[in-house]
Amino acid sequence: MRGPQSPGPWAYVGPPLELDAFVGRSAQLAELASVLGGSRLVTVTGAGGVGKSRLAGRAAARWASGDAERGAGRGWVELATVRDPQLVEYAVLEALGLTDHTSRMPREMLLEHLTGRRVLLVLDGFEHLVETCAGLTAELVRRLPELRVLAVGRRPLGLAGERLFPLPPLDEDEAVELFTRRAAEQGLPVAGAPEVRELCRRLEGVPLALELAAGRLRALSPDQLLRRLDDRFRLLTGGGRDALPRHQTLRTAIGWSHELCTPAERLLWARLSVFARTFDLEAAEYVCSGDGLAARDVLDVLSELLAQSVVSREETPAGPRYRMLDTVRAYGADWLEAAGDADRLRRRHRDWYLGLATWCELDWFSPRQREVAARVEAELANLRAALELCLTEPEGVHLGQYLAGSLWFCWVGCGRLAEGRRWLERSVELESGYERSRLKALWVLGHVAILQGDTVTALRTLRECREQAERCADATAAAYAEHRAGCLALITDDMSGAETLLRSALDRYREIGELNSNVLMGQVELAMTRAFQGDLPDAVRLCEDVRGICEDHGERWARSYALYVLAYAAWREGAPARARKLLGDCLGNAHAFDDLLGCVLAIELLALVTAAQGDPAEAAVLQGAAGRLWPSVGLPLFGSAHYNAPHEVCEAAARRALGDTRYEECVREGSRLDRDAAVARALGHDGVRPLGALPAPRGARGREGAGKREPAASPAPEGGRTAG
Repeated sequence: MRGPQSPGPWAYVGPPLELDAFVGRSAQLAELASVLGGSRLVTVTGAGGVGKSRLAGRAAARWASGDAERGAGRGWVELATVRDPQLVEYAVLEALGLTDHTSRMPREMLLEHLTGRRVLLVLDGFEHLVETCAGLTAELVRRLPELRVLAVGRRPLGLAGERLFPLPPLDEDEAVELFTRRAAEQGLPVAGAPEVRELCRRLEGVPLALELAAGRLRALSPDQLLRRLDDRFRLLTGGGRDALPRHQTLRTAIGWSHELCTPAERLLWARLSVFARTFDLEAAEYVCSGDGLAARDVLDVLSELLAQSVVSREETPAGPRYRMLDTVRAYGADWLEAAGDADRLRRRHRDWYLGLATWCELDWFSPRQREVAARVEAELANLRAALELCLTEPEGVHLGQYLAGSLWFCWVGCGRLAEGRRWLERSVELESGYERSRLKALWVLGHVAILQGDTVTALRTLRECREQAERCADATAAAYAEHRAGCLALITDDMSGAETLLRSALDRYREIGELNSNVLMGQVELAMTRAFQGDLPDAVRLCEDVRGICEDHGERWARSYALYVLAYAAWREGAPARARKLLGDCLGNAHAFDDLLGCVLAIELLALVTAAQGDPAEAAVLQGAAGRLWPSVGLPLFGSAHYNAPHEVCEAAARRALGDTRYEECVREGSRLDRDAAVARALGHDGVRPLGALPAPRGARGREGAGKREPAASPAPEGGRTAG
């Protein structure tokens, strides 16, 4: 997710395997783009599989490219797999690339971020959430005059001023062209075959039906396809007697394709329906195997479903992944329910993602940290489904608490505080009978609340966690609760209290053999208390120690905060060039992890360093850029006099050098930069730096050594490797 910004360039990559409904759609595309230009709310309606999403995506791309000079942005909100109406607004935030670390409601955040910005919002697959989407759309359109909404679904939103754009199936010639093109892509020329035209006529021009039929051409001739379809047409027609013919045809085509599958293919099709959005091969092999389908056979059966266009493959930053179109998934889900196997498969799905979260939490403290971030991003829809199942089944509540707590690195390290807080609060409100799971969720909730600037909730939650952990003799939860209490004292300027709590927490971590990114952050926070109290050498020793451990383990996220403290010390010691180099590395890493707090802290300090190097105008621009980001982090600089000191020193120096009028002009210039642009400006180049390479890990450990490290000899209180 990107930070609080006007949505920048957004390239539409249509829903995978969405059919090429643009054979013969040029006139409708032009018409929709024209309607979109003159209406603030347009809804494309039509049967499933008729090509609504692809047409909407092309129209959105055309609209935004024509409006590029006005800075138009777009966001594609995929709602088909969103089941909880409360997650709709979070899905919109995610689609627009908006990160907000505060405890504000998502609608408030949307209204604030979109005010005055020219944006096209596409709501795709909203029909099962029509009431929620209608309410949200009505308010956004009413309060944001520059906003346009393009809704895509099987029914209208039912709002005043809504312009409907019904999308019919392809006509006969267009259908034949699409079918023959798909055949040619498989090296099977069928152009001119009389059976093709009859087949397309029977399938009534529904692109999904044509695609499924074309996927069978490797095994069956057009004549065989036609005869098999003719045999099954009446039998497989779905829906009630009053259903639209094209709805019946679509279900017929899917059912017919299903009938042509082998028993193993049907079985896998049904079981794959438990996945939300995309999945990988390992997940499919675990979740879908057993009871008639061996794990070793899943790949071969999946390959057949790929060849038949039931499943599609896509490349992602997390590696190759698979998905089914929503209509195809829904058909499989019906069969899974009919077989009485849905509950068992949902629990296998839940168990896989519990295991995945556990593994990723351990792997976060390793050279694979970036891969973990990409993996969790790709699996968010499935993790949400697992959380939902856990928290709606009384016997699974403790698993939901454990899962919400284990994903702390996603909520905190990957810019998803608001969503994390929702799951954490929901989980700790439930009785599970497993206190340790709830305690983990409690200290993570306290951590999230601190980062959102909600000190009241943080204090209450952490006190409860500490007291209950002591009663239960849960040494791990007690250490984490004390650590986060120390962090809370730090940002509220209680340096003495923070130092006491953090030192005690680090001692507890050593006693239980705990070493991970959280532990290292505790040492960085201790270093900051020392720096704020004027002991820079001690702060440097502590952070150099963290830096070394991070390089041993390939850890980058906690390392970026250690670099921030080292840069702060360098500035205080009169070495701005060294501080700038450290901050460049810090900011590049924080931005790559979508860590909004890490970004804004680095930009604030870079502004001060820039002023110290004789460029007050650029320093003011960076302060303006940071000022735009801070409201989405929480109270600017936490309301802390210590954290705020660099900002005040920089502002005073820049105002003296520039004068008030010029200073304010530069701040306004910076406030117009979105986060990508602000980071690029701060780093001094046009492109945002990718996640920086680290030195080769010194004796990097494998998975077995990544979670634990033998503590070094206990140092004096001033420093040393206190984290490990």
